[in-house]
Amino acid sequence: MSTLQSPGSDRPVRAEAVVDLAAIRHNVTTLRARAQGAQLMTVVKADGYGHGMIPVARAAREAGADWIGAAVLEEALALREAGDTGPIFCWLTTPGEPLEDAIAAGIDLSAGAPWEIDELAAGVTDRPARVHLKIDTGMSRGGAVPEEWPGLIRAALREQQTGRIEIKGLWSHLSSSDEPKSVANEAQLATFTEAIEVAESFGIDAEFKHLANSGATLALPETHFNLVRPGVATYGLSPFGHTLPSAELGLVPAMTLKARFAMVKRVPAGAGVSYGLTWTASRPSTLGLIPLGYGDGLPRHASNGAPVQAGGERRTIVGRICMDQCVVNLQDDQAAAGDEVVLFGPGTAGEPTADDWADAAGTINYEIVTRLGARIPRRYVDGGPA
Repeated sequence: MSTLQSPGSDRPVRAEAVVDLAAIRHNVTTLRARAQGAQLMTVVKADGYGHGMIPVARAAREAGADWIGAAVLEEALALREAGDTGPIFCWLTTPGEPLEDAIAAGIDLSAGAPWEIDELAAGVTDRPARVHLKIDTGMSRGGAVPEEWPGLIRAALREQQTGRIEIKGLWSHLSSSDEPKSVANEAQLATFTEAIEVAESFGIDAEFKHLANSGATLALPETHFNLVRPGVATYGLSPFGHTLPSAELGLVPAMTLKARFAMVKRVPAGAGVSYGLTWTASRPSTLGLIPLGYGDGLPRHASNGAPVQAGGERRTIVGRICMDQCVVNLQDDQAAAGDEVVLFGPGTAGEPTADDWADAAGTINYEIVTRLGARIPRRYVDGGPA
């Protein structure tokens, strides 16, 4: 029988994502130790990588996270509304967004172009905007390229002299920290170091310098400076995938995705499964219907290959993953509607992991957990069984 239940109810649910907050705290503690004295920013963007932004942020603060990182304004403001009073950094904005709300809430913001400095200054009311200047060190996303860096610095200094902004940090982002031996890391570190020197030549003594994401926090101590920003590692997932698994890094995956079979049926040899009939039973087989699909965030690319655990055994999704459901081959084993099936978890009980699903879909573990939709309720435990 299934143990899946609605929070606060004894009614069973069709599916749930169980998030272990003790694992989050453990991972934050582990990452703090790897940060070697630098402050630690726990990144909770995209609803805490699908785990739930507010509960994750609270657990991270309990474990000693100095900062919380949010990609977009609505995330940062929601953290403040939920009662987080500590340092929060938000880095992705577009022209015309309500920067004044974030400035009033004491949220640190990023600027990588002079127009962003102008908008920040225009949003100031009763306190200066706390700004981290971003240099593009080679990833070609946000930030000022080295040729434009002095112009960004001048624009920021101009507004700092008026009292409307306060330059608090200098930062950038690594493209290849998941490949620690990549020459790109060395090149980006050199560019970032030069950018700091240029800023200092203008008289800027920024309190925070930060470059390291999860991979760099774990494997590139030379990139730590005095603040690191781990994201996916917070959730117990390795940025290096199977190359260096979570367990070897001392990390504990925090999410377990479960469902209950909506139907179990026996089909004859030759029966086709799902849209396009891309899988055909070679012999009489028992099939289990899982009430989750790409509408819930399962990657359709994992059709005919993604693993699950049912009845204590590894099984394989057969046929195409549909919007709301998918089918697993149970071969000749017994099962019944309502029985539990685990799609992925920490792997400690033999169940598949997010890395296994990533392999099946040709993607990364980040995407597997982040894309899970709102139709799947999150249930929070604190070191108890998932």
